[in-house]
Amino acid sequence: MVRKGKIAEIFSRALHSDNPELYTVGYIDLGEIKKVTLVEFLKASENFQVIPASRIVYIMKENITLYSKIKNRKEPDQI
Repeated sequence: MVRKGKIAEIFSRALHSDNPELYTVGYIDLGEIKKVTLVEFLKASENFQVIPASRIVYIMKENITLYSKIKNRKEPDQI
């Protein structure tokens, strides 16, 4: 699935012990950041075959940022 680390931990927790529809993933696609639910991301990425984990910019659960490549970020729209 995902390489070990923070992203793998978040995805595992979301898929196995939480509601994955509450999670939002921002990833780079053609130079722009696309914002989708975790379930939509997994379908679009075909389990990271099409979109690698390295293109994930942030992961949020509701309004809380769980992972971000950019330090001190508050809103995903500020990227």
